[in-house]
Amino acid sequence: MPKVFVHFGAGAGDNDKGAFFRCGFTEFVKKNCSSDDKIFCVEANKHNIRYLRNTYKNFKNVKIYNLGLSTKNSNKIEFFYTDKDAPHFQVTSIKKKHVIKHYPNQIIKSFFVKAITPNKFFKKINQNKIDYLSIDIEGIDFEILMSINLKNILVNNISIEYLHLSKFQRRKLIYYLANQGYSYCGNGYDHNNYDYLFSRKKIYWNILISKLFLWFTSPKHYKYFNYFILK
Repeated sequence: MPKVFVHFGAGAGDNDKGAFFRCGFTEFVKKNCSSDDKIFCVEANKHNIRYLRNTYKNFKNVKIYNLGLSTKNSNKIEFFYTDKDAPHFQVTSIKKKHVIKHYPNQIIKSFFVKAITPNKFFKKINQNKIDYLSIDIEGIDFEILMSINLKNILVNNISIEYLHLSKFQRRKLIYYLANQGYSYCGNGYDHNNYDYLFSRKKIYWNILISKLFLWFTSPKHYKYFNYFILK
């Protein structure tokens, strides 16, 4: 069966000098995809599109969309950025405060782009089964994941950046995914290990421990938590 890879917030792929030409999910895709698989990349910043195309220039099974992800559909939604984050504007976000947090006292600029909800995007690409989903959308990762209809869209593996989530959001996310039949499976696809990975399988001991402890475990202790829960 062909696999389906979806990257929300694809950035410049592995063509970002500031990230030392690395992108964990891009590396995962290139290592694990075959010519029969389908790969969908969504990126709001139009300046990154040509870099994404270069990233996947040898892959004919990739479709790249210059769209924003949001919890509501809109023909024009505002994204914020600063020139200090050039050339790939990694912290571009719908939330102005998210950019200011990373770049205080800088001039904040904005652009408008068409936005789409995850559910509408899955309908747009005619996919109701996703094998691998990566969510890295700078400031609204939690809202985007919580808006996905996981009863209608079968997502087998979800990698989501936890770095900007509050403890309340982490707790709610973990409980929500556990109730949807997902278990925590360690670090996600991000090469910096800033992602959680949840897989659609019920490992009851795993679910219990994750609900109790994962949400308030500090990033520097994740490796110990992972060793304990995944051994």
